[in-house]
Formats: sequence, C-alpha cells, structure tokens
Amino acid sequence: MRIQFTPSGRDQFLRAIRFIHDENPSAALHFRKKAEVRLRRLARFPAMGRRLPEFPDIPYRELVIPPYRFFYRRVRSTVWVVGVWHGAQLPDKPGSATDL
Repeated sequence: MRIQFTPSGRDQFLRAIRFIHDENPSAALHFRKKAEVRLRRLARFPAMGRRLPEFPDIPYRELVIPPYRFFYRRVRSTVWVVGVWHGAQLPDKPGSATDL
C-alpha cells in the first residue's frame, strides 16, 4: 500500500506546516516528522483511521495528528489523502470533482 496526496490534500498539508512554522519552526519540524511516521503506519494499516463522524455514510476516513485531521480514502493499493484540516475547522463533505 502506498500513500499519495491529491493536489488539494498536499496543498493543505504544506499550508499547515507553514502556519505552524510561522509561530514555531521546531514545532513545524516535529509535526512534519510525526505526520510522516503516522502516514507510513497508515500505509500498512489503511483501516486504522475512523470514519468521519460528520459524514458516516461516505467511504472516507480520518487520521488525527493533533491538531490536524487527515482525510483519506483507499482506492485499490493506494491511500489517497484528500484533505488536511485543523481540528477546529468544520470539514466540507468530501466528494467534489477533485476528490476521489
């Protein structure tokens, strides 16, 4: 299993890192490393995340890496990260034309 980001998911992840970096560069590095470790584990165990509590009927899951939520969906042998939102944000329902 491999991890891939959609363009919007990658952009949101990079914006999160930049936001953290502006306040605390070492915290941004710690968050990025923690995310890399957890995403590698997700590649081995793609069902480890929970279904989205806001949208339990859709085939997306989330992996929480505080304070962010990584939204993903497994498609064959790839786990696609479609969004990265701060935990205080209310997510839009995945499934637009750019999502999987």
